[in-house]
Amino acid sequence: MGKVEFGFYRLDVWKLGMELVNEIYIVTKKLPPEEKFSLVSQIRRAAVSIPLNIAEGSAKRTKKDFASFVRIALGSLMETMTCLEISLNQKYINDIEYEKFKKLIQELYFKSISLDKFLTKNN
Repeated sequence: MGKVEFGFYRLDVWKLGMELVNEIYIVTKKLPPEEKFSLVSQIRRAAVSIPLNIAEGSAKRTKKDFASFVRIALGSLMETMTCLEISLNQKYINDIEYEKFKKLIQELYFKSISLDKFLTKNN
């Protein structure tokens, strides 16, 4: 039986979201144990929500419905960024790690905005 190729696998926003999740899991393993049930949990849930919503939205019947899930993913992206700001302020991550995340998040943000615009044009 051949491998099933779902449409969202081809989306740059989904790929970038998965990259962000992987990087978040790597960095959160270094956070203090007392943050396990607060900041670590929150940032992981927010980051994971990004590609999950892209994937779920891609299965919806209309472009308008898909766009709604893209906007939910954008909210989770901003939540992830805020958690990274907290992590930087608490000195759990350094400036280099923060800037790497910021660059990835900016790219994901602008590609998500573009996808939303594509999905909602002429609606």
